[in-house]
Amino acid sequence: MSLLDLPALTLDCILEKLSPSELCAMTCVCSELRDKCVSDHLWQKHMETKWGRLMGDAATQEWKSHVATIMRCLRSSNQSSSKPNWSSRFVASLRPFSWLSSNHGFDKRGSASSYFAPIDSVMYWYSNLENGKFWFPAQVYNREHGHVGFMMSCYDAKIRYDFKTDTFQAKYSAHGRRAAEEKVTWQRLRPSQVDTKSRELHVSDCLHGLRPGDHFEIQWRRTKEFPYGWWFGIVGHLQNCDGEENCRCHTAENVVMEFRQFRPESPWSRTVINRKDHRETGNEDNGFYGGVKKLGTEEEVSTWKRMWPSQALE
Repeated sequence: MSLLDLPALTLDCILEKLSPSELCAMTCVCSELRDKCVSDHLWQKHMETKWGRLMGDAATQEWKSHVATIMRCLRSSNQSSSKPNWSSRFVASLRPFSWLSSNHGFDKRGSASSYFAPIDSVMYWYSNLENGKFWFPAQVYNREHGHVGFMMSCYDAKIRYDFKTDTFQAKYSAHGRRAAEEKVTWQRLRPSQVDTKSRELHVSDCLHGLRPGDHFEIQWRRTKEFPYGWWFGIVGHLQNCDGEENCRCHTAENVVMEFRQFRPESPWSRTVINRKDHRETGNEDNGFYGGVKKLGTEEEVSTWKRMWPSQALE
């Protein structure tokens, strides 16, 4: 009795327990098992388990655009060829699971080239992420390995995975101290945002509700030629407030934004913005402040606090 003799539901239950490398190996057994092992419902769980935290809307849109481009090229190639030799949903010349040999004990003579996955499948998406073929948008905390000039910030980047080190390579905007960074850990990454691009002013819809003690992120850039990064801060008290029971800072027209990773005497330790008419403010000496987001969950706050520097910044 073979696997294929089992009832369909039983076989599905077995396949659902297999790891990505085991599913890939099963695709080489026979065409019937290959068709089952490349199905999206088997790979969606693996995608969500490993990649779900980083595959936000921006990264998903980037992948769909990537797939659409490949499909158009294949259709064009098939139309121009008098003898097309492959379905437009498959790529015969790619080796999407080259990561298996290093990551899962396959020897170098293994049949990595025998693995074929539909281009628009979750399996192919997963494999491109694993082998670093797909650069996707994300945001990096404390860029440039925690360079003092970027502590407690989060910047947009294009990243790709390196399965050999279980870290990422990041490429930043052309403006800045460095264009690339290697060995970025999972803990320093979060999904990129679709609603606000790095050079767009975020629409601040939380200012009227901010009160002392609230945690926030605010856009900041060194000059107007640079993209914004998001910087972590805490709402403080106005200068004439003693911070006691009679505090009325939450009703004042201005709100104090404190950045306690800096020493109190630092020019970047605080700024004041207007709740009612906030636009980009600042100057060439101290940089420019943009839109504000209030942090809504304890998880967001604790993630930032894990990035806190070991000593106050100048």
